[in-house]
Amino acid sequence: MIASKRFLYVIGKIALLVLIGLHVSRAIAQLPDTILFGVAYYDEYTPVDRVEEDARMMKAAGITVVRIAESTWGTLEPQPGVFDFSHIDRMLAAMQRNGIKVIVGTPTYAIPTWLARQHPEILVVRREGQARYGPRQNMDITNPEFRRAAEQVIVALVDHVKDNPAVIGYQVDNETKAYGNTGANVQAAFVKEMQHKFPSLDGLNHAFGLDYWSNRINRWEDFPSVDASINASLSNAFSEFQRGLVTEYLAWQAGLVRAHYRPGQFITQNFDLSWQGYSYGVQPEVNHWEAAKALDVAGIDIYYPSQDKLTGAGIAFGGDVARSMKNGKNFLLMETEAQGFPNWTPYPGQLRLQAFSHIASGANMVEYWHWATTANGIETYWRGVLTQDYQPNPTYDEAKTIGADLQRLGSKLVNMKKHNQVAMYVSNTALDGFDAFRINTDGGIGYNQVLRSLYDALYRMNVEVDLISPSSTVSLSDYKLILVPALYSASDAEIAKLNAYAKAGGHLVYTFKSGFSDENTKVRYAAQPGGISEAAGVKYSEFAIPEGVTLDGDPFGVGEQDNKVRWWMEFLNPTTATVLARYKHSSWPAYAAVTRNSYGKGEVTYLGFMPTDAMAEKILGDAVKRAGVGALPDVRFPLIVRSGTLQNGHPVHYFLNYSKDKQQLSYSYEKGSELLLGKQINRGQMLDLAPWGVAIVEESGQ
Repeated sequence: MIASKRFLYVIGKIALLVLIGLHVSRAIAQLPDTILFGVAYYDEYTPVDRVEEDARMMKAAGITVVRIAESTWGTLEPQPGVFDFSHIDRMLAAMQRNGIKVIVGTPTYAIPTWLARQHPEILVVRREGQARYGPRQNMDITNPEFRRAAEQVIVALVDHVKDNPAVIGYQVDNETKAYGNTGANVQAAFVKEMQHKFPSLDGLNHAFGLDYWSNRINRWEDFPSVDASINASLSNAFSEFQRGLVTEYLAWQAGLVRAHYRPGQFITQNFDLSWQGYSYGVQPEVNHWEAAKALDVAGIDIYYPSQDKLTGAGIAFGGDVARSMKNGKNFLLMETEAQGFPNWTPYPGQLRLQAFSHIASGANMVEYWHWATTANGIETYWRGVLTQDYQPNPTYDEAKTIGADLQRLGSKLVNMKKHNQVAMYVSNTALDGFDAFRINTDGGIGYNQVLRSLYDALYRMNVEVDLISPSSTVSLSDYKLILVPALYSASDAEIAKLNAYAKAGGHLVYTFKSGFSDENTKVRYAAQPGGISEAAGVKYSEFAIPEGVTLDGDPFGVGEQDNKVRWWMEFLNPTTATVLARYKHSSWPAYAAVTRNSYGKGEVTYLGFMPTDAMAEKILGDAVKRAGVGALPDVRFPLIVRSGTLQNGHPVHYFLNYSKDKQQLSYSYEKGSELLLGKQINRGQMLDLAPWGVAIVEESGQ
């Protein structure tokens, strides 16, 4: 049980390790002074002895870093306490000889067979039952026996590699989650958490509305399993608790590594996004912003369709998420595809375009998963830089061009900083609340679909954004405009902070389903949108899923095809707001659909429905202009412009052509140098981009 003496011992040790980690100054971590270009590498998977040849080919391609070890615990520790680091030593020696740096992963996300046999209780218990051995990420990360075994292999590995000059850092675990853990031990710990948060059961019952369907809890001993809960407040509190398990687990691993590593080495993690066949939205199972506090540098995995479906929006969103984890600091792209799925094999030029798109978001490393395609296992058809023949191919050849570019330009492009004037406010709590009551249309609409639809509209218009969360330490006043999509669940204090930003002169855009419930997913007994109502100057009590609803008179000039109301509509009644658009339907009254309200020194726009993509661009574009956001590019998708400031203080602009056609645009910034070709360019001069092409211009600074 989680409350056993053994568990309390483990928790005490965790606290000690975290304190050790905090005592070691994060400032001493030596982060890259150039853009790193790399691959994940597995000598353990390779059916023939070719580590020297692989290292030689990597060096020829300009590969400067590899990540190793994170997937092969059973090879590194074939029996309990018996370590075989021969593969590690071979890789380190070959990489060091070829001047390639190494990031070592702690190998804890896939447990060895002997551990599952000795301690079957380590296998995670989910709602559907206990996991079986075979897949990765099938363990209970809180289990004391798992922690004991994980600590042993982590310490042994770090002690073994830390003094190798090639080793620059560590990745703790891999795309960590709680893995749906609803085991009895975790549920018991959750009850303890609820006792701490709600000393009175009456307070818990009231906050969660547990009188409904006789769910009331009258003694802590009667606290039921959450597995079959019909109460979103209880379920979402448990989801938050599970995210906390991830935060604690990664802090524990980081503390272990810090207690043993060589000063100057860094610690990261490869967080991932929500997945819908590719990286998509905010990860519901991890609070990235809290979990990243234990790291020296944020890391992320970003995967996306290519070929004709390559838009760059997923690259930009993932990069913005990663940058937000450490309040605007640069990040490491730990994984992305070289070839990936067969339907993602990149067209010529796309690999290079993708690499520089990541760097344009603030990545200080671009690393492919993986070097060579595996010969066995579930990922046999996920292709790396090389396929199973280990021979150069078009992907390898294009990687060589990227490597050559970065050898010339990496030290100039590294540590680029963003100075965005627009932010989007995102929240795990709002995500949980919204998704507990997904909109029952178009296959079920969730929080991330609302978020990404609006994010992508800004992306197509070349409006760059920062993502901010309740954990962010950046000041809201740094931004001229903040877009708040679907803030379904939020505390009164959280809403008051956003409203105060507008009252002080900021511009806010709230969307439908914002302010609806408190932080416990309890709907507010007030005119909606709750605490937003006064600031937005609107209220409503009714809503519907629209069918055949348009806006009256096409107020945003998008034409009949795009003048449609989709997904959700709130019947807005303005109190002090100006109506920008009204609904049109033969049976519904002409309720307000979009409003704008002067609030203090600022302005609040409220969007009561989900617009089409074209309409979203019009509405958000108008908000951007009214907020006084300046210096926007005069082009739009498929021409994407991403900008920042280099370490030398010079502005830099990335021009990205996300199309199969040649593109031309007028360069509208101060004179500078196109870095890839080494040519000077003046304001007003035409800039040519090849299909799937890229140009990078550094302003001269004169």
